[in-house]
Amino acid sequence: MHDRISGQVYAIYYPILAAFGVPVNLVAIVILSQGRCGLSRCITWYLVSMAVADLLVVISAVIFNRIVSIYFPFSFMSLTPACTLSTVIIYAVTESSVWLTVAFTFDRFVAICCQKLKTKYCTERTAAFVIGVICVLSCLKSIPWYFIYEPLYIIDNKPWFCTRKLIYSTSLVWTVYDWGARILNPGLPFVLIILCNVLTVRHILMANRARRNFRSRNNGHKKSDPEMKSRRKSTILLFLISGSFILLWMTYVVDFLYIEISGEPYFSGSNFNDPRFIRQESGNMLQLLSSCTNTCIYVVTQNKFREELKAAVLYLWNRIASLIK
Repeated sequence: MHDRISGQVYAIYYPILAAFGVPVNLVAIVILSQGRCGLSRCITWYLVSMAVADLLVVISAVIFNRIVSIYFPFSFMSLTPACTLSTVIIYAVTESSVWLTVAFTFDRFVAICCQKLKTKYCTERTAAFVIGVICVLSCLKSIPWYFIYEPLYIIDNKPWFCTRKLIYSTSLVWTVYDWGARILNPGLPFVLIILCNVLTVRHILMANRARRNFRSRNNGHKKSDPEMKSRRKSTILLFLISGSFILLWMTYVVDFLYIEISGEPYFSGSNFNDPRFIRQESGNMLQLLSSCTNTCIYVVTQNKFREELKAAVLYLWNRIASLIK
């Protein structure tokens, strides 16, 4: 009974996530790419690329992996070649999404804390180059996963499902690759995002304190400070995006560290009530949710984004109304 209820939770969660994640990322891509949100071209490049990567995560990991496996367990996607290719794509787009978040966080760190480097690094050309390098390296790094899996069953001479080869757990080469892959995602990105945010907060607090002291000596505390207001607004977007990433990936990272430290193997059974499965799947659910949150952050923090969204909704409403008439 409990096993069936747990299975129903996953069966309901992922379709809702897909129904929400696809349109919100499409909306973010369309609105941000028009460049009318008052953001610099550099920031816009990062935000659009992050939305594209998140959309691909929803399509590949949520729709073609989770939903298809739950509702269509013996579909074309369950054949070993398709299953293996799907796994490679999921690793590649997830890797891209994570490292694009790191790149955006580092870009804002440079813009806020490194004024001399800002003019050279925080440019549209640099952003395009960094995004291209991240996407290419993420794809190259994910290719070896294709050679890790083999068929779980052979039915009527057709290979079904994917299971890791025995050599994956016995070979030193694959062990090193596995450790390297998990350090690069999510270990190192997690540390870099936290480090950049800590340094950014420290710089902002010091700069604000110095500016308040300077202004108090010149014109008192009563007048508002436009520069501090602008600086505050420019950092809210950074902290919300990186903060949501850290919170939603926290369970996944803690589970990863626990497994590596304790030596407990990854759960591969089908018992939905097993504590190991619940712990691991909870981390996966929250991690996949992180691919749908950025648009909500834009709506909350960016006035011009809200205006563009309202205009788009009004346009669609008028088009639908005219078609009905």
